[in-house]
Amino acid sequence: MKTLFSAIYLIVVLLCGWLLARHSGVPTFLLPAPQAVLEALWLHRQLLWHHALYTLAEIVLALLLGVGAGVTLAVLMAASPLLRRVLFPLVTASQAIPVFALAPLLVLWLGFGIASKVVVAALILFFPLCLSLFDGLCRTPSGWLELAQTSTSSRFRIFWRVRWPAALPQFFSGLQMAVVLAPIGVVIGEWVGASEGLGYLMMQSNARLETATSFAALLLLLILALLLSGSVALMRKKILWQST
Repeated sequence: MKTLFSAIYLIVVLLCGWLLARHSGVPTFLLPAPQAVLEALWLHRQLLWHHALYTLAEIVLALLLGVGAGVTLAVLMAASPLLRRVLFPLVTASQAIPVFALAPLLVLWLGFGIASKVVVAALILFFPLCLSLFDGLCRTPSGWLELAQTSTSSRFRIFWRVRWPAALPQFFSGLQMAVVLAPIGVVIGEWVGASEGLGYLMMQSNARLETATSFAALLLLLILALLLSGSVALMRKKILWQST
């Protein structure tokens, strides 16, 4: 039933897009019809595939860096009140600086390669994951901790067997948000300065008024985000089911 509903929804969206492009009077170089986008997706499939793989590599690296930093900071802040007082204001202050303003500087410092895009995306995604996991670690039921302390004196065992499993729902909530934000950060970096990637291809296509190709790149970016989000949802369902 869910698959049928999704198929019907997709058909309705495509039909609305076709009607809007056909009868709105908007020039095709501003709003291409869905069939033109699908045609561009097929005609330029090799070019789109190349740039999509490059963007996917940037997203994966950004997730590894951002998630790793977010988990590390969340664990440190939850484990030590002193580190919490030192790190939490810094983590919060880091989000007061717009990443859009930092992106040109990061490209200037790190170059037009993959590093600047990875750092931009990691800066965007690490904060929600860090905050979500930190909240989950701090909300471990006190009864669970008291019971664990009676059976073991190791703080590591208490963390690994009690606090971490209790925080898994919040961790996956933050991770779900991270995989949605990662493509945004990568594309921002590619717009500022790049030589490869779907964001770069969109900028080049817009400059040449090849709007259908730009929409095809946007469609591929959407598919990548949906696949990553679906993978996290499946991982969450499997891991949380096993831990219950």
